[in-house]
Amino acid sequence: MSGHSHFSTIKHKKAATDAKRSKIFSKVSRLITMAVKEKGVNIETNSNLKLAIEQAKEANMPSNNIERAIKKGTGEIEEEKLEEVVFEAYGPGGTAIIIEGITDNKNRTIGDIKQILSQKGGKLVAGGAVKWMFERKGILTIDFSPYDNNKEELELKVIEAGAEDMFWKEEFLEINTKPEDLEKVKNNLKNKNVSVGSAFLGWIAKEEVSIGEKEKENNQKLFEALDENDSVQEIYSNLK
Repeated sequence: MSGHSHFSTIKHKKAATDAKRSKIFSKVSRLITMAVKEKGVNIETNSNLKLAIEQAKEANMPSNNIERAIKKGTGEIEEEKLEEVVFEAYGPGGTAIIIEGITDNKNRTIGDIKQILSQKGGKLVAGGAVKWMFERKGILTIDFSPYDNNKEELELKVIEAGAEDMFWKEEFLEINTKPEDLEKVKNNLKNKNVSVGSAFLGWIAKEEVSIGEKEKENNQKLFEALDENDSVQEIYSNLK
């Protein structure tokens, strides 16, 4: 798991095969296109587009791919009709899962997700069945290696920037904010010369659950199988 309730191959992966990179580019392109369709091309007024472009750059996506995704959103290039989807599910050991996606065929995607869950010990549930266990938050990540010898200094800067909470991970520091404060905290950190790796809106579990090692492995296999689906963008769980 990357993040205490978040799984994604788009973020925190330093290396990827060409096939994996192509899949990541496809997913980020859809994010950009949807953001443009919803709120236009001005990144000053469209925070979702700004975040999506930052994800594209983090994944080393070529600029012409970014431009093409934007033109699909404006209608300059004809594209498939995309829509956002959110699924709720239970995973092995009773973990609660939220799956966010963008698809050009909702019925096909529902069938795919049901099949993956069934094969990996999970189950799709009705909307609202697990979402109440989560809160919408702004999430930022920071590579803390420059602060290995002075983590207290980094913590102080994060607190002063207006963060709600922070969690030390193996490779990065995860910061949580109120959704409306995400951009403000990010800018405050940059003003304090703290380099932000990624910033996005996501779901954070109100309480995490502990399960056995075998069930943890089965959840990981489920997350990986879901992530392989082209329509899946983000996966969140309450697994500790």
